[in-house]
Amino acid sequence: MVSDTQTQTGTSPSEKKEINGTNGQLDLEASHVLHNSLISIPPTVVSAEGSYVTFGTGRRVLDGCTGAAVAIIGHGNPEVLAAVQEQMSKVSYTHTVAFTTPVAEALANEILQGNPHGLSRAFFVSSGSEAMDSALKLARQYYVEIGQPQRTRLVSRQRAYHGNTVGALSVSSHVSRRAPFLDALVLNNVSYVSATYAYRGQLEGESEEEYSARLVQELDEQFQSVGPETVIAFVAEPVGGATAGCITAPKGYYQGVRRLCDRYGILLILDEVMCGSGRTGTYFAFEQEGPGVYPDLLTMGKGLGGGYAPMGAVLAHEKVIRGLQSGSSYFVHSHTYQAHAVGCAAALAVQKVLRRDGLVARCAAKGRWFEAALNATIGQRKYVGNIRGRGLFWGIEFVQNRATKEPFPPALRFTWKLVDEAFRRHLSIYPGAGTADGFKGDHVILAPPYNASDDEFEDLVRLLNEAYDAVETEVDLALVEGKRDGE
Repeated sequence: MVSDTQTQTGTSPSEKKEINGTNGQLDLEASHVLHNSLISIPPTVVSAEGSYVTFGTGRRVLDGCTGAAVAIIGHGNPEVLAAVQEQMSKVSYTHTVAFTTPVAEALANEILQGNPHGLSRAFFVSSGSEAMDSALKLARQYYVEIGQPQRTRLVSRQRAYHGNTVGALSVSSHVSRRAPFLDALVLNNVSYVSATYAYRGQLEGESEEEYSARLVQELDEQFQSVGPETVIAFVAEPVGGATAGCITAPKGYYQGVRRLCDRYGILLILDEVMCGSGRTGTYFAFEQEGPGVYPDLLTMGKGLGGGYAPMGAVLAHEKVIRGLQSGSSYFVHSHTYQAHAVGCAAALAVQKVLRRDGLVARCAAKGRWFEAALNATIGQRKYVGNIRGRGLFWGIEFVQNRATKEPFPPALRFTWKLVDEAFRRHLSIYPGAGTADGFKGDHVILAPPYNASDDEFEDLVRLLNEAYDAVETEVDLALVEGKRDGE
């Protein structure tokens, strides 16, 4: 199986071989960086501005996925750069286990003003993976503090990804990323329920409400099977990320989940590292899941710092904070670079631009246009199985047969062909493989900056459509040749 990190920049191994060592690219022998691939070096980005990145070869590419749904306000924003420079002139680093900084306090106030949905404290870290590990430890300590140390289990979902550190990977179900570590590192106290993956999980003739109820019932049965009194938390992405490509929950699902968690005293951890910070058209993605839905712990990441600094966060509900205050009043967890002053300054500047320019509302409005444009251009094409998502976070799943939803064989490399063709047309899109079951399946994710211009949005759709045309033709020929060889 091809890893989803392979050729993520959109260049095939053959193209990398041609360009490495020429036109500003590095030779393999010249690099001491441990890249994901040990036999090639990815193309070198030398600058980025607005919605575009420029490579060492001079190629200027429209960033249709903002890396990994990160650069929410685009690249090179002068206000963020000025904020970082100003903070570095004051203090870059201080040990934030012992001290705090005005900028960390201001960032927490910016996000949590008025304690939205009961969320009252922020723990800032350097990545989404660190945020998930921190949330898991905070959840466990909460139960120790309130006298329920028997709670040691976690429940997560299939087709989910929550990060690459050991704890975060343990509650993930990303097959290829977990595979080398299953017997040695991945925790064995995690069980899984079905993904909210309507395209493949909803039964024929089953209504959305019935599908939602069935998923909630499955979760209830899982809690019962392990003993609800032993469960620390249920972990879920409001809108799925890289593993299956922007899958959303059926109406009423999270309301049912919230009721179950309340019934059994189980914490609900919502992972908004990829789908949060306005990406789906509301600041918190869970805000679209209906009245009464809120997390006990919420993780943030990518859009928090917008790519200007490595940033992540755990937002804690006041219930969790009260639990710790009733015991030791101390969170037994820290990182050297937690609440790093320069990172907080970058994130605060990004959040201020987001608020001042009304970019979450623009994300929602432009998202409706984007959905319609994608469906109108490639929605009914031969190999397009499903288009799904919210706001400016859209996944397109590709299948060999639309009627049966049969995935392509992994050896065909459909996703990588599309990513390569898009890159040749100066468009970057985010690849995904193993969509259907962890081994088979293809999708791409589109996640442009919220403030991309109307013309840039139109260019994105046009270039994607052109790339798809080329791949459809190539795949048609490959399948014909395959049948002929089989005969």
